[in-house]
Amino acid sequence: MAKILIVEDNEMNRDMLSRRLERRGFVVVLAVNGAEGVAMAKSERPDLVLMDMSLPVMNGWEATRAIRADAATAAIPVVALTAHSMPGDREKAMEAGCNDYDVKPVELPRLLQKMADLGVTP
Repeated sequence: MAKILIVEDNEMNRDMLSRRLERRGFVVVLAVNGAEGVAMAKSERPDLVLMDMSLPVMNGWEATRAIRADAATAAIPVVALTAHSMPGDREKAMEAGCNDYDVKPVELPRLLQKMADLGVTP
């Protein structure tokens, strides 16, 4: 089973997304801030990271750069998730090292397709 790391500070968003992914057969691990997300990417070795961009301690842009900078985690696909869909945000996410970008609220079928496009399925 594919393991997904959700890095999300909002408890309701974290809970809803994790339950929906678990029901579809994914193993889900959770981090509540960017620094914890970076540490868990290294310790858990997920198949994919779903990274909120507006995070405490270390934001999602910085956390993604840190994941990319470590040889142990550099190849893990990262999908940026953000409620702040402003012009240029997708480009900013890609420049930080994200493989894809999606907006909140998450539309699960769309997100699952992006995950499948990255080779991550249950």
